[in-house]
Amino acid sequence: QVQLVESGGGLVQAGGSLRLSCAASGRAFSEYAMGWFRQAPGKEREFVAGISSMAGITYADSVKGRGTISRDNAKNAVYLQMNSLKPEDTAVYYCAADDAGWPIVPMARNYEYWGQGTQVTVSS
Repeated sequence: QVQLVESGGGLVQAGGSLRLSCAASGRAFSEYAMGWFRQAPGKEREFVAGISSMAGITYADSVKGRGTISRDNAKNAVYLQMNSLKPEDTAVYYCAADDAGWPIVPMARNYEYWGQGTQVTVSS
């Protein structure tokens, strides 16, 4: 089992950047696929980016070219760097872990463990 805690959200102007962090505790972090999802008010939770246990990476089209996901297995952490932020990026961002490890599945139901979320608000 793994526990996840996100940080790094906040209020930023359009065009700005944020780096979200997710600290994991528990066993065998390196064996999990890790994902970032987001949920805006009134909308379903959507996949943003994922990184597998083998460091394969997938991005949603909405953030491709603007987002960078990375992981540091020595620190039990995963990160999401978001650049050129847009108002439509406003959402609660969640870190999630899939104990299958790979491949990256861009669907929330495949992820067994979730953090509490961190709010990202992009002002125009």
